[in-house]
Amino acid sequence: MKKPILILAVILMGTALMFSACGEAKEEADAALKAAEKAITEVKADAAKFVPDQLKGLEAALNLAKDKFNKGDYKEVLAEAQAIPAKAKEVMAAANAKKEELTKAWTNLSQEVPKLLEAIKSRMDIVSKSKRLPKKITREKLEEAKSGLDTIVKSWAEAEESFKGGNVAEAIAKASFFKEKAAQILQSLDVPLPGTPK
Repeated sequence: MKKPILILAVILMGTALMFSACGEAKEEADAALKAAEKAITEVKADAAKFVPDQLKGLEAALNLAKDKFNKGDYKEVLAEAQAIPAKAKEVMAAANAKKEELTKAWTNLSQEVPKLLEAIKSRMDIVSKSKRLPKKITREKLEEAKSGLDTIVKSWAEAEESFKGGNVAEAIAKASFFKEKAAQILQSLDVPLPGTPK
């Protein structure tokens, strides 16, 4: 009679230990998921702007871990979720590097474009003061250059606003477009680009 009771007690104790271990594993996995989510939230703003693909990868890893958590694969969840904060740091480092690279590109453009505009203005002043137009410049080209210059000058503020608003890639795209347009205007006025041999 005592033997079946002893066996039952052992089974009950084993079951209790198993449930306890399962409960602990679930708590650990849940805590790891929360830490992973927090790590992603901290890098999200910059990562979305500068390395969106890497951010998508992080979020996909988190979603996969959450699915496994719902299925009760707590060991796998723990391992995968614990790896996410380190990956989030790597993504943040990549975002910072990209931000630095784009900021440098913007700095260069924000110096180059005004110089080009100044060169256009200077050339137009000289041409408009001369009695006769130079050989390669027609009245039409001069009017087009004036209109193009006005457009770039007015629109340049948009590029600066984009940069100030943190949309560095957008600012660079606009500034690059203006640089190209300014270079075309200079060529139409028969002026070599600054920095090119005459």
